[in-house]
Amino acid sequence: MDKDSAPVVSAIALNAIFGNEPKFSHNLIDALGSAEAVFALSEQQRLELFGPYNARAGSIGPAALEAAQQEYEQLSARGVQFLDIFDEGYPEALRECPDAPLLLYVRSATPARELFGGRPAVSIVGTRDQSLYGRACCQRIVRALGEAPCKPLIVSGLALGVDITAHAAALDCGLPTIGVSPVGVEDVYPRRHTAFVERMVATPGCALVTDYPPGTFPAAFNFLRRNRIIAGLGGATILVESRLRGGGMITARLAAGYGRDVFAVPGRIDDLRSQGCNLLLREQLAAPVASPEALPAILGLGRLRLTRKAELGQAVQERFGAALPPDEVGRLVQIARLVHEQRGICFDEICRETGIDYAPVVRAAGLLEEEGFLSVDLLQRCTINTKKV
Repeated sequence: MDKDSAPVVSAIALNAIFGNEPKFSHNLIDALGSAEAVFALSEQQRLELFGPYNARAGSIGPAALEAAQQEYEQLSARGVQFLDIFDEGYPEALRECPDAPLLLYVRSATPARELFGGRPAVSIVGTRDQSLYGRACCQRIVRALGEAPCKPLIVSGLALGVDITAHAAALDCGLPTIGVSPVGVEDVYPRRHTAFVERMVATPGCALVTDYPPGTFPAAFNFLRRNRIIAGLGGATILVESRLRGGGMITARLAAGYGRDVFAVPGRIDDLRSQGCNLLLREQLAAPVASPEALPAILGLGRLRLTRKAELGQAVQERFGAALPPDEVGRLVQIARLVHEQRGICFDEICRETGIDYAPVVRAAGLLEEEGFLSVDLLQRCTINTKKV
C-alpha cells in the first residue's frame, strides 16, 4: 500500500467493518487522527480502546487492510472511483450529516471530485407503485427544475416508480442525476435498470454511488442505509407519492431530521399512494408542491422565465393540419384535450365521452402517441406527455 492510496484503502477497510455504524468510525478517527492510525494500533492498544467484549475489534488488522487493498486495485482497474469523507470532493451536504458514510464508491464518466461541488442537489423520491398522476407530477417537477436559471443535480434511488421516473426525466431535461444504489457498485438493483444505469454513468455530471462494498446483495436494511445518503445529498427532498410506510417516507423524515427542506405533492384523500404525502403535510414536516413551476424560486434556483407555449389543440393542429383531412385533425384535437382534462382515461371511456367509434379512437391515440403528445399504457390508459404541454 503506497502513501497516496493509504487513506482510501484504510477507509475502505473501516467502511467494510463499521459501515452500518458510521458514527463509530467517525469517533475512532476523531480519537486517533486518521483512518490509517486505526490500523496502526497494537493488539494491546485495541484492547484498551475497544474493551475485551467488542466483537468487531478483532476485525481491525493486517487482513482487513490486505482485503481493502485488493478491492481498491480491482475496482480502480474497472474505472470505479472513491471518495472518503476527508476528500475535498466529498459532497459537503452529506458530510454535515452525523451518520455520513465514511466512503463512497462512484461510477461516473466525470471525475468524482467534480460531481458534487458545482450545483445544488434536489432529492426526489416516492413509491414504486406509481400512478399516472404521480408520474406526470414527477416529470413536471423535474422539467420545472430543468428550466430554472440555476440547474440542480437530481438525486434518487434507482427504484421502480418515482425514482426511475425522476432519473429519466432529468436526463431528458439535460440535468445531471445521481443514482444511490442499495448494492455494491458493480451491480445494479433492480437489474431491469442496468441499461439505464449504463447510459446514466456515461453521461457527464451523472453517477452511480453507494457506500456498500462489492458483493453486497439487496436486503431490507440496505435500503434504509441507502435512504440516508439520498436524504443527506439533497439540500431539499421532494416526496411525490407514498403510502404511509415506505422508503420515500423514511427518506423524507430523514431529510427533515437533517434540517433540510421537505416538500410533498398533495394527493386525493382516498388514494393510498398519497396518504404518506398528505400525512407529512398534516404534520407540517413538509411544504406542499402546489405549483411545480414555483419550486425553483422557493429552492433558491431563480424564477422561471415562463414562455407561453402553444395551446394543446393548436399544437396538434399545427402538427397534423397539413397531413390529414380537417375532420380527422378535429378528432385528434378533441381526444388530446379530453386526455389532458382526464388523465388516465382509457379508450372505451374516450368513446363514451366523445361519441367516436372505437377504431378511430385507437388510430387517433396511436398518432398522438407516435408524435409524443400522449402515452398509452398496457391497460390502454392515456396520459398527456408533459414535455408537450
